[in-house]
Amino acid sequence: MSGRIKNKVEELERCMEELARIRPDTFDQYELDVKTKAACERYFEKVVENIVDIGFLVIKAENLPTPEEDKEAFSILDRASIIEPVLAKRLKEAKGMRNIIAHQYGEVDDELVFAAVKEELKHDAQAFILAIRKFMEKEK
Repeated sequence: MSGRIKNKVEELERCMEELARIRPDTFDQYELDVKTKAACERYFEKVVENIVDIGFLVIKAENLPTPEEDKEAFSILDRASIIEPVLAKRLKEAKGMRNIIAHQYGEVDDELVFAAVKEELKHDAQAFILAIRKFMEKEK
């Protein structure tokens, strides 16, 4: 694995650990604690940003077509058989949610964000890391 990709994967793992540490157990706790909610949203953003960055680094390293927008990176990785189609779809959805949180494009659905922070993002980030590591091992 290239040094830059490895460093980004490690940064992603650190963000996931921090998110796991601050994430409350229940939605009620999440909803009532404004600071924790804001911190969870920020780590959600950081995790997704790291995933996108890794995707772009892999695309560049493999001389794949450059995406015109961030979400397209996941389709490119899917077409190159680096990630599975279901994961590509889920990561596109996470990127969309990240944009809503970061840019306040609309009403943030706290229950949806909490569900993503509690389980979905962890699962998808781990699947992404595994896929990237597996692909990079084959490239050696």
